[in-house]
Amino acid sequence: MNHRRQAVRGLAAALAALVALTAAGCSSKAKTGDGKQTGAGGVKTGEGVTDKTIALGALTDMTGVYATLGKSVTQAQQLYVKQVNAAGGICGRQLELTVRDHGYGPQKALSAYTELEPKVVGYTQFIGSPFVAAVKPQVDGKDKGLILPQAWSASLLGSPYIRVLGATYDVETINAVDFLLKEKGLKSGDKLGHVYFEGDYGENALKGSKYAAGKAGLTVVEQKIKPTDNDMSAQVSALKQAGVKAVVISAGPRQAASLVGVAAATGLKVPVVGNNSAFAPQLLGTQAGPALEKMYWFASPSLPIGADTPTAKKLVADYQAAYPGDSLDNGIVAGWTAAGVFGEALKKACADKDLTREGVDKALLTLKAHDAGFGMTHDLGDPKAPSSRESVIIQPDKSVPGGMRTVRQPFVAEAAKSYTP
Repeated sequence: MNHRRQAVRGLAAALAALVALTAAGCSSKAKTGDGKQTGAGGVKTGEGVTDKTIALGALTDMTGVYATLGKSVTQAQQLYVKQVNAAGGICGRQLELTVRDHGYGPQKALSAYTELEPKVVGYTQFIGSPFVAAVKPQVDGKDKGLILPQAWSASLLGSPYIRVLGATYDVETINAVDFLLKEKGLKSGDKLGHVYFEGDYGENALKGSKYAAGKAGLTVVEQKIKPTDNDMSAQVSALKQAGVKAVVISAGPRQAASLVGVAAATGLKVPVVGNNSAFAPQLLGTQAGPALEKMYWFASPSLPIGADTPTAKKLVADYQAAYPGDSLDNGIVAGWTAAGVFGEALKKACADKDLTREGVDKALLTLKAHDAGFGMTHDLGDPKAPSSRESVIIQPDKSVPGGMRTVRQPFVAEAAKSYTP
């Protein structure tokens, strides 16, 4: 997720200032657990852990570009915490999840991270690739708190503390282009449009489409946009004039709806495929809904919320009971999966009698075949690699629970197998 040119300059300056403020503000305070204590049951504890509680943070977007996603991710994680605590907690301790809404604003995101950093063992979510990238040097160098971001940029790979769950955007886009080639008539010599957010998310996805295009003999027609651009009329006009035979969109749900709606209205009736964060089922209730059901598909790092698996069915029932009236979407799957991975790391760290940040980080490395119950197995043993290269292709369908229907089961394109994120 995005904004790099504008955001990172400001983020770098803000980060330096906030780090200085944090150091000054915390110099006279001992962090929770003081980093190196032995607590109940002979378990070593550190920041965010006491004999009774394990504190987790969630840095989310409930009011900005990804508000729909952020709400679903957060509520799924709150549900996970509630259920774990009702069953006795982890390591004899209750989980506490502190949520901060940054509204997809750089300053707010950084301030929220700085506020929670001394208080939590790690973060079950952090929405916004550029924001996560901005704190990465601090996380790797000093903080070492585990972050499971709701972001899939390859720039986040390589850190033992920031772990991408699922295929990175470039790999995901290679898989999406493979779908267009194998099932939607795209062929060598054709032009492929790519509408993408400036910054980490979009530009990482663009690398994937260019790699896939090079392998398949396609030409990529680029259209770069900002997260604040909601009307895709100009982009559709340019792509139509260029004669594209298909389009990839690496942006937000609103941009995808506009792109598909305008394309259908102006006669650019070509298949459009998006990255995993470029759809929300709520769009099916808009004017673009019918066009989305006919012309749009998106890649996902998991089966959809309406999947026919025991885990999915139970999660749907539990989520609807906890949040009656709220829509079902894949943010629920993403949030639940991340919380579950963090929970498994905590359980392993407890078994190793080390609930310090370092202990939790080491425990995560042992999860080499984690099955979240949504069609994917995650290998978290190598920080330099995404946990999976597989994608699922999903089509909007308002007649299906969650508004999404699986049209291609988990797969890895041949081009994605040889690609290095």
